[in-house]
Amino acid sequence: MRNSSTRLLLTCAAIGVGGGLVFVASGYLQGIIAATLPILYGLLIGVYFLPGVLAQSLLRRGGAALLTGLFAGLVAAAFSPQWFFRYLGAGLAIGALQELPFLVTRYRYWKAWVFYLAATIAGLVFGFGVFVVIGLSNFTGWANLVYFVLFVVSPVLATWIGRILADRLDKTGVARGLQQEIDRRAGRRQDTNALMVAA
Repeated sequence: MRNSSTRLLLTCAAIGVGGGLVFVASGYLQGIIAATLPILYGLLIGVYFLPGVLAQSLLRRGGAALLTGLFAGLVAAAFSPQWFFRYLGAGLAIGALQELPFLVTRYRYWKAWVFYLAATIAGLVFGFGVFVVIGLSNFTGWANLVYFVLFVVSPVLATWIGRILADRLDKTGVARGLQQEIDRRAGRRQDTNALMVAA
């Protein structure tokens, strides 16, 4: 992560610790759901998106989702060592998927729609991956559709919640001095400068 500082790392770590604890609770709930109502399994997948979207929305820094996902995965794995690779893999994989849309703009564009696009794409990727592992034959017709749609809806809902939490944290001033601007594209800066000169 470029321009990293102790404060930035500690912020990502704090979000990651909270996210890791949520991962643990969610992991046990997912186990119960998988055993009793497997069609609803995708409903809780969005929990794994919370730490990354919270860090990205609050800090608007490249690598924030990946670093926070790493911390969340390590914390969850410490509480449930039997699922070490599951938690670490989920934290890193989802963090990496959350980074991709922002990487395309070289971390200069942080508008809300990009967060929701990232969540939708990541949900589709994870839903398809689980579909392949579990197999389409486990459900029939409409059940397949419900199962797959939950993998998309859940990350989008978690993104919405994460952005609300980030907004509330932002108002406390906790990230003051760490955040990048929402839109740092070169053309945008020139337009802003031109407006300031004209004024």
